[in-house]
Amino acid sequence: MDARDLAQVAAIEVEVTADPWSAKQFQQSLEDHQCLVICRQNADPTAPIGYMVMCTVLDQAEILNIAIDPKYQGHRFGSQLLNYGLRSLPEVIQEVLLEVRVSNFPAISLYFNYGFIEVGRRRDYYRTEFGREDAILMTLQRAVVDAGSVQS
Repeated sequence: MDARDLAQVAAIEVEVTADPWSAKQFQQSLEDHQCLVICRQNADPTAPIGYMVMCTVLDQAEILNIAIDPKYQGHRFGSQLLNYGLRSLPEVIQEVLLEVRVSNFPAISLYFNYGFIEVGRRRDYYRTEFGREDAILMTLQRAVVDAGSVQS
């Protein structure tokens, strides 16, 4: 992803979450040398259909944001994007962390299928139109990725 994609990525973000990142937050992610931003593109090479932002610190990576345009959800693009992101991590990364809304059942199922396990919760972490909801904290160990448990 590059700066030309920011407006479309921000537009997807607004469609998929009640508390979206701004275009400026995506711009800052692009500029941060410790973050990896991946954009999956459709037949039009200028039109992103999804994105993932990961930050690496020492031997850990954290998935900060991942989303697929609602028009393309349910077609394994999220799985392909997650698979690519996990497989592209440097060898030094031993653990991948993420958080997900308790109501995001498709994402939770995807993460469990990839070998992520629940390690905790953050109460009332996410804003919703009706109040707050918890975040599930999940982790994936590098050994699971290396053993071939990551979907292809």
